[in-house]
Amino acid sequence: MSHSAAKTAGPGRPKDQQKRAAILDAAKRLFVERGYNATSMDAVAGAARVSKLTVYSHFGDKDALFTEAVRCKCEEQLPAQIFLADLKGPLREQLLEIARAFFALVTSDEALAVHRTVIANVQQSPQLGALFWEAGPARVQGAFDAFLRAEVAAGKLDIADTRRAATQFFCLLKGESHARMEFGCCAALKRREIDEHVEATVDMFLRAYAPR
Repeated sequence: MSHSAAKTAGPGRPKDQQKRAAILDAAKRLFVERGYNATSMDAVAGAARVSKLTVYSHFGDKDALFTEAVRCKCEEQLPAQIFLADLKGPLREQLLEIARAFFALVTSDEALAVHRTVIANVQQSPQLGALFWEAGPARVQGAFDAFLRAEVAAGKLDIADTRRAATQFFCLLKGESHARMEFGCCAALKRREIDEHVEATVDMFLRAYAPR
């Protein structure tokens, strides 16, 4: 079934949310285990114990399913409420909470596997990189950008370009450790090492953008 056909399907009873959740769980697992190209809609349907028609009815095509799987994984570890600025609370603590959640996400086995899959398949599937970027990094950066703008408006930060500052923050957090894990050069960091890295990154960010 084509994407357009799924979108123009006639009205009916609301889609079964339990089936949708089962499809997403299966897709998240299979995209990690098999990669993008080797994960078929048939395989997802079988793993979710639903018909292929049900998978298409909920998601339209594999690109849409992949996009939603990435978005959901990000939402699980970086929920929208984590980016709500608490202007009465300590800014450093808010940044530490965001930083710890982000670092845990990008260094998880699932995220590393999906990232490797995107890189490995982007030549055969050029749209894959854009789908991943919009569903994951762009969404997270946009939410953090809004957080920073609220803190700037409250006078707690002095940032001329919050969008650039958001990308700087996340790039600093990834650092060398994320690259080494992605290349299989090192195992996951110990809790003490993560805490030291996250706190040093947040403190550097605050020194750079503290009100003058």
